Amino acid sequence: MVYAVVRAGGRQEKVEVGSVITLDRVQAAEGESIELPAVLFVDGDNVTTDADALSKVTVTAEVVSDLRGPKIVIQKYKNKTGYKKRQGHRQELTRVKVTGIK
Repeated sequence: MVYAVVRAGGRQEKVEVGSVITLDRVQAAEGESIELPAVLFVDGDNVTTDADALSKVTVTAEVVSDLRGPKIVIQKYKNKTGYKKRQGHRQELTRVKVTGIK
């Protein structure tokens, strides 16, 4: 079984060929191909974590779509002072499909 752990959007994701993952927004159009930096590469019993060997590993992915995450409501309140604040946030996301690990 071949898989890799890639760094994407401040997090690390375990990916295999054909897996679809959601990342922070990537500046690429739908259908474009992007490369993700590998942190760990596993090929059967061989586990690679060496930086020099990982520089030769390329993980390519195709951008499937851009989307937005769920609405998060941020509320702050201080008792007896009349202070209250309400704010919302929706994260910009990109869904990608891994096309190759070489």
